[in-house]
Amino acid sequence: MMTETIPQPKRQSIGSTEMSYLDYGHGSSTVVLLHATGFLPWLWHPIATTLAERHRVIVPALYAHRQADPHQGGLGWLQLAEDLKQLCDGLNLTNIRFVGHSMGGAVATLAHTVCGLPAVKMVLIEPIFLPDGFYRFTMTVAQHPLASKAIKRRNLWRDHQEARQDFESKSFFQTWDKQILALYVEHGLEVLDSQGVRLVCSPDQEAALFIGGSQYDPWPVLPRITCPTLVVEGQVSENRPWIDLKRVASLIPKGRYTEVQGAGHLVPMEKPRETAKLIQAFFNTDPGVTGT
Repeated sequence: MMTETIPQPKRQSIGSTEMSYLDYGHGSSTVVLLHATGFLPWLWHPIATTLAERHRVIVPALYAHRQADPHQGGLGWLQLAEDLKQLCDGLNLTNIRFVGHSMGGAVATLAHTVCGLPAVKMVLIEPIFLPDGFYRFTMTVAQHPLASKAIKRRNLWRDHQEARQDFESKSFFQTWDKQILALYVEHGLEVLDSQGVRLVCSPDQEAALFIGGSQYDPWPVLPRITCPTLVVEGQVSENRPWIDLKRVASLIPKGRYTEVQGAGHLVPMEKPRETAKLIQAFFNTDPGVTGT
């Protein structure tokens, strides 16, 4: 039986701040996994462990290194893309394969096309590329359909057990893999001295990330993705009516599209084993590709 890879929590200076990340071992090639808005690196753990059998896996935290006010423009995803490039440069990463979910998919795209971060391949899972019109005006927190909900999230429980019971009662978590939910409870909450536990990514910070997602229009740069790219959509994703991922794949010169049957927007949380197999299969095709 193969021993599970345990990641090393590390930090890297990126200019005026530091970015934390999980580091899974060694390898001649690197996979960088990028999480969705409001989530955290540990939710990639089952997938990262599988990929670490052949690659060094780096999983940055995209929420903790820059605090932002959701009512003052939030935290722009281009800023996160620039931070990601600094992280990869600082760690001297080469032969990078990116996997980004939701916000992470958009950040990977901007890092590659706008910030010039080289990529061998990319897997964009349910990336958030808003309809064109969303980038033409500034939304307040109250106007934003996701930020307005995020900022109202409950953020205090007596202990981890109460938090887990609360999560399990919500329809949002009903489709999650049990191991992923356990990781969220274990690593997604921080203990307050004698006061209980709260989210490591606060509702305000989550809302700031949602608001920041509309600062930069990614549609014009999609044709500048130079590496083979797989665009993944959940078959029953709630985003299908307003995000056209088949169009996204068609605009990428070496783009491909695939669906994950029975999955919603949270593909890695709902079907981690299927997700890992899909990523591995894509990475194992055209092994001679070296990227640009």
